[in-house]
Amino acid sequence: MPELPEIHLFAKDMHQELVGKTFDAVEIVQPKSLNLPPEDFRGRLIGTSIQAVSYHGKWIQLELSKGWLLINLGMGGEILLITDENYPEKVRLAFRFTDGSSLAVNFWWFGYAHWADTLADHAMTAKLGPNAIDLSLEAFRSLLQGRRGAIKPFLLNQARIAGIGNVTVQDPLFRARIHPMRKISDLSDDEVEALYGEIQHTLREAIEHGGSKWERNLYGRHGSWGKDFFSVAYRLDEPCPVCGKTIEKIKTGSTSSYICAHCQL
Repeated sequence: MPELPEIHLFAKDMHQELVGKTFDAVEIVQPKSLNLPPEDFRGRLIGTSIQAVSYHGKWIQLELSKGWLLINLGMGGEILLITDENYPEKVRLAFRFTDGSSLAVNFWWFGYAHWADTLADHAMTAKLGPNAIDLSLEAFRSLLQGRRGAIKPFLLNQARIAGIGNVTVQDPLFRARIHPMRKISDLSDDEVEALYGEIQHTLREAIEHGGSKWERNLYGRHGSWGKDFFSVAYRLDEPCPVCGKTIEKIKTGSTSSYICAHCQL
């Protein structure tokens, strides 16, 4: 599943490549991904041009000359900038531009392509918290202030902080020496600062290395960030890099976590 690093890179590359392009046609293979009937969706897009591309959490936001196109890859998928010569086999949506290029979208399980008049009109993005990578330490402390639940579910709650997923949350908790189910109210100021720093480090490291190895970018290339960078994540039964104890896998609400029970208290 793409998380903030991959979405950040998609938005950056799409802004560079797509600004100024005008929609000429829209191919819709999976209409259930839309928030409008297919003909209405096509009608809102065709003839409009792309002004800017940004992101909020796991949503890519294309600002158009009229309205917004919002794309979310859900549990996984691909967005590729293509021509007729390298058209992919599997496409759920394709946006053709007047210059002959196309943007092909493939959802592996489910995803969304929505049109909105304004961002405020789109309920699924309007309720998101701030992008994790844009938070200051002071803002992060403020978000945690007065919270009583466990820290990991809070960090994964997109309405609180947008963009963090199960891949990018595990090592920051380990390196800050915090058990994923620790109560937020029990965290010291030093632990909050350490956790903030490790989240920022992990997100920026993943971006620097082009996103994860198992995701493809706009040009069809895989990133280089993966298990070699992980301290405990997905290292079941391997030794902890700090104390040597065996890394365990535990249930943490609706997700699982890889932890060192000796180091993470």
